[in-house]
Amino acid sequence: MLLGTSCEKGLEYQSYGDLSDVVNTPEGAVAAVNAAYTGLAGGSDWQGGWTSGTYAWRTQAMMTTDEGVCAWGGNWPIMHTLNYNPDFDWVTHNYNRYMPYISRIAIAIDGIQKAAISDDLKNRYVGELKALRAHYAQLLYFNYGPITIVTDPAVAADPKAPFQPRPASADVAAQIEKDYTEAAASLPDKFTGQDYGRFSKAAALTGLMKLYMHEKNWSKAVSTGQQLQTLGYSLADNYEDNFSIQNKGGNSPEVILAVVCSPTSGDQYTNMWLAHSLPSDYVDPSGIPLTAWGGYKMRWTSFDKFDHTDKRLKMLMESYPNGKNADGSIKYRNARTGGDMGAVPMKFSPDPSKANSQNSAVDFPIYRYSDVLLMLAESINEANGAPTAEAYAAINAVRERAGLADLPDGLSHDVFLEHLQNERLFELWGEGWRKDDLIRWNKFIQRAIDDGSTTAESYKVLLPLPRSVVTQSNGIIAQNEGYN
Repeated sequence: MLLGTSCEKGLEYQSYGDLSDVVNTPEGAVAAVNAAYTGLAGGSDWQGGWTSGTYAWRTQAMMTTDEGVCAWGGNWPIMHTLNYNPDFDWVTHNYNRYMPYISRIAIAIDGIQKAAISDDLKNRYVGELKALRAHYAQLLYFNYGPITIVTDPAVAADPKAPFQPRPASADVAAQIEKDYTEAAASLPDKFTGQDYGRFSKAAALTGLMKLYMHEKNWSKAVSTGQQLQTLGYSLADNYEDNFSIQNKGGNSPEVILAVVCSPTSGDQYTNMWLAHSLPSDYVDPSGIPLTAWGGYKMRWTSFDKFDHTDKRLKMLMESYPNGKNADGSIKYRNARTGGDMGAVPMKFSPDPSKANSQNSAVDFPIYRYSDVLLMLAESINEANGAPTAEAYAAINAVRERAGLADLPDGLSHDVFLEHLQNERLFELWGEGWRKDDLIRWNKFIQRAIDDGSTTAESYKVLLPLPRSVVTQSNGIIAQNEGYN
């Protein structure tokens, strides 16, 4: 029901009656909250949201940065060279996908506040919805710049409400901060069991920490990271367990928020990363049959930054198994000498259930505790102008799990930051945060220029709004600078 309402004022609208009549019931409240969560997997998009398709946040962050390239050609080089414009659906699509969620959440919050359910449950549901609204708004803000966050349910439900000019960035950040803060105050530290995959206090604070870093409010980022350290999360013993069936149901001590996947519940709520990234001749040594389309690669220049002893290379392969030799031993093909564009970014382990060769039940992590530790290390370095013992402890914990030596003491701010920038690549590649990282470090455009792009102008740190949004608002909603 909630997925069918209008996405932009003045665009095509279909009435679904009085939404409050439905949301006000206990069943309607649950349905409204669950509907809001569908955005984590892209709603009705094929493998969108935080999954692995063209529109997915992790895919777009990978293909527009130093993390990845795609062997399929077509429109993929446009992403890599930042050669996009307001008519390129791949980069405008998510604006139209997620703006409706923000309006629907305003309607749902109003209905739930009037619903005949306990105050405890009401506070929890409203907290989850505010966290989701903050999350979706933040993704749009990071990628498209200032957006209107509709919080008035009457405006959200009115298809004839007038268009509003885009607000100031500070106003958008303030509303996102407000939503995350209020959500964190009403949610449990973490969710487990049947509720795993829902926004918790820890997830809300992780999103808030990312906002503070984007706004370069380093002192608030530090205090938020320190608060997250008290909520019961820790690093998993093995890096790869975060990306295997071991991460199901909250079994990983470091996954803070995830898209819960299934091999049998359709293409939206399933993990297809391996199908996108494995070469067509890949043969898993365990005998698990796997669909392999051979598209996604990690650029060799990025792969070569890894220390060859880094345990995380187990999920990122220069050579991959492609059968067996006559004596029964595993045969390997070297992707580099074979002329491939990059290393095989396996990232996720196969689903041992063998229920589906293409669709896996391995969950997609969105927020992890290792990310929190690296954000904390960076924020302390920025807040103090140099790393402290606390910053060293945070980054070294991540390095130690990877089998790497601690960083040497006495590093300057700039040298520590350089190590931190590489460590975020080594730890978090393919998880959707590299684009925001490079923009924060003023490296996003230069990366494309260094790779030969002639279209990577400075304004492309923001994506263009869909041309239809600007046109149908008669210019009240202004296009981002440079795209006119």
